[in-house]
Amino acid sequence: MSIQIIVNFREVVNMLDYTKYNEGELIRLFKSGDDAAFREIYLRHDKPLYLYAYHKLGNKEESRDIVQDVFAWMLNNRETLDLKTTLSGYLYKSVLNKIFNVFKHRDVLRRYADEGNHYIDVDSEETDFLIREKDITAMIEKEIAAMPPGMRKVYELRSKQYMSAKDIAEHLGVAESTVNTQLKRAMKHLKLKLGLVIYLVFIINS
Repeated sequence: MSIQIIVNFREVVNMLDYTKYNEGELIRLFKSGDDAAFREIYLRHDKPLYLYAYHKLGNKEESRDIVQDVFAWMLNNRETLDLKTTLSGYLYKSVLNKIFNVFKHRDVLRRYADEGNHYIDVDSEETDFLIREKDITAMIEKEIAAMPPGMRKVYELRSKQYMSAKDIAEHLGVAESTVNTQLKRAMKHLKLKLGLVIYLVFIINS
């Protein structure tokens, strides 16, 4: 059954209000073959995922195709779907992976045209990992550099020198509450600029 058929499906059992189900319950129902659960997952996440992809790519058609591909894969592999994180985390990570593939493809085509290469091996796992790691690191450093000077200083003392809020306050000669406020604003800044998935990956690996 196609995504569009399920999304347009209106004959849902009246006594089941899928909007009240949490993500874990929806995934369980979806994996058991409940198409109405998939429809609810789609309706909850389709637009936010599209906006996320469009923010990164700036291309409506590519963004729509990526999101549709993610949902199509889910639909075709529901029985073997094994989430290692939340449903939202899984969907955003899947979209991000496809975004990186688009970036990689664009870069390959550009280098192919500029250098006249007849063959470029970009399909190995090692190459793919290095491209992603480089891109993520560059994104993070760019957003840290874009912070206001005071915020950036506080954040770097915390993240790179592992100083406590109290030690930072003493070092800079400011109130500890000021340091905590700056740290909260810094994390909010990164979450907003990097997107949820990269932000979580960054926090986990910091």
